[in-house]
Amino acid sequence: MLTTQPLIKTYKTPISVLILIHTADLQVLIMERADKADFWQSVTGSLEANETPYQTAIREVLEETGLDATQYDFRDWKVSNVYEIYAHWRYRYAPGVVQNTEYLFGLCLPTPQAVKLAPDEHVRYEWVDWREAAKRVFSWTNVDALKRLGEQRGLIL
Repeated sequence: MLTTQPLIKTYKTPISVLILIHTADLQVLIMERADKADFWQSVTGSLEANETPYQTAIREVLEETGLDATQYDFRDWKVSNVYEIYAHWRYRYAPGVVQNTEYLFGLCLPTPQAVKLAPDEHVRYEWVDWREAAKRVFSWTNVDALKRLGEQRGLIL
């Protein structure tokens, strides 16, 4: 008699990171999501078991771009945002989870770099001016990060 084990669903942790990858002259890397056409964003990702937000940010940059964040000016901005999880992505979380806490990091590169996208996550990327990026990203937390980037340079969005 063949027995099967019940499938155990693994839910995403409602704690994540957003890493704004940019150059000193405020060119910003944005990527189009594979699961939502015209949804542009910075690098993001949820914490895995026993990870800190800092560790998650380094891992996500490598997974989504092929870049080693530790080889550049990588900073914890010591900022977090709480947002409501979009209804179309709530199935990824445990029942009843509707909010996520997102920690913000910055990664400054000397020049725009070619990146190696994770094809299951993103279909294309562009390097654009920070103000253009703010017009194109879909999430308000990503816009907030871009606004903070400009403010760090004394600029207003």
